[in-house]
Amino acid sequence: MAEKQTPKKTGFFSNWIVRNLLGAVLVLVLLTLGAKVGLNLVTNHGKTVTVPDFTNLTVGQARDIAREAQVGVKVKDSVFVRRLGAGVIYRQNPKAGSTVKKGRSIFLTINSIVPRKVVMPNLVGYSYIEARAELNNRGLALGRLNYVRDMATNNVLKQSVRGREVAPGEMVVSGSEIDLTLGLSSEESTTTVPRLVGMKYIRAVDAIHDRYLNVGTARFDADIRTYADSTNAVVYRQDAAGTTKTLGAPVSIYLTLDPVKVPQP
Repeated sequence: MAEKQTPKKTGFFSNWIVRNLLGAVLVLVLLTLGAKVGLNLVTNHGKTVTVPDFTNLTVGQARDIAREAQVGVKVKDSVFVRRLGAGVIYRQNPKAGSTVKKGRSIFLTINSIVPRKVVMPNLVGYSYIEARAELNNRGLALGRLNYVRDMATNNVLKQSVRGREVAPGEMVVSGSEIDLTLGLSSEESTTTVPRLVGMKYIRAVDAIHDRYLNVGTARFDADIRTYADSTNAVVYRQDAAGTTKTLGAPVSIYLTLDPVKVPQP
């Protein structure tokens, strides 16, 4: 008796070409998903944190806070601020309140024990942004912005310390405030006052300079007696945020150590 043969399957998925194509698509999908997951793990894609304020802290205190905030800290430079405690943090980059990826290093500038001198760069001809970055790189601070009529707004025309023009190559004490004389054209002459309430003193000064303005009256509460106190003081009142002012105009701020006085956002 002849053996009964099993009929061959003739369905769509029984075709070897179809099966191979489906297998290739599946492998491609798995590789794509794997690459995406791996990239997210390496770059912390979509995982950001807010940078804490490290000013006036010791490096040890900053490391403890940084660990909780899931960022790192590295001492980049030092300056000498006579009124500030030795070894405490004077500035940081990125600034407090910035959004960064987890694990990002925050670079710190600390107050040295003894003053050191740095070479004054030639800022004339630089843009305001370039000059400010160069001052920061040299361990120098931005002082007052003095505007004069010129064809190019925010082009540096002169650099000085306490009213005395300082030449490129001259040695100046690290941390010195460098005043800039800048051009001001009629087409680009105004800016907007930022909201400063809730910011610490140094951060508020930076925010004012970000808008090409000067600190006018900085009035501290009576219980703020030392420079260290002032760096921890918080703005609780200011000139109206959002108003328009001419570049270089003063912005008055009022500071306190009492959190009750600071309006909540």
